[in-house]
Amino acid sequence: MHEDLAVNLILLYSSDFISTHRVRLHDRRLLHLQQVHRAQVGERFRVGLLNGLIGQGTLTHLDQDSAELDVTLDQPPPSALPLRLILALPRPKMLKRCIETIATLGVKELWLINSYRVDKSYWSTPLLQPDRMHEHLLLGLEQAGDTRLPTVEIRKRFKPFVEDELPALAHNTRALVAHPYHAAPCPAPLAEPTTLAIGPEGGFIPYEVEKLTQAGLQSIHLGPRILRVETAIPALLSRLFPLPT
Repeated sequence: MHEDLAVNLILLYSSDFISTHRVRLHDRRLLHLQQVHRAQVGERFRVGLLNGLIGQGTLTHLDQDSAELDVTLDQPPPSALPLRLILALPRPKMLKRCIETIATLGVKELWLINSYRVDKSYWSTPLLQPDRMHEHLLLGLEQAGDTRLPTVEIRKRFKPFVEDELPALAHNTRALVAHPYHAAPCPAPLAEPTTLAIGPEGGFIPYEVEKLTQAGLQSIHLGPRILRVETAIPALLSRLFPLPT
């Protein structure tokens, strides 16, 4: 990539292509070019095809109704984290930030689960609708310069998930649950398949920790400080995985 390319990625869809190497944009990406980048014809941008290659695009046309770019897609997206993240559903304001964060950090598999300390009202948030979830995942990808969309699974019943599904998900992975009490220190960073469960504000209750342990997860902690979920996610991921090269 050239240093003069815009920082954030413009995500492209197959439907944007009007010829083999030219795309036409009409939606929020057009507004972003107009209002944020104040783009000029001839300017180059980082682009990437959703779930495909990344590259660069040169702006060839811009008006109030559309933008056109000539694009070359010739590089793979950043490597994904070998992580299955299981997250007790946060409150809606925090959920939005968490969704974008996990996409930015390279998590490709997210499971949102219930917990005793998850308020029932959280499950009615519009953020759980597929289109809203998709929107915030895309924002995270654009920030990171990534194209591979994470998958999101939702499980509203804790016990059936932990007893019936989690043991198989955790099998043959480094299986961990973040828990601030009676837990081992966070292990050394390793680039190996990992299953990580993070609880709600206040953490999992003892019964839930016991069930997670029975499913094969080991309790770990980051030290004496109690972290918000939105802080715990990047802190844990930075400790558990080596820095990308």
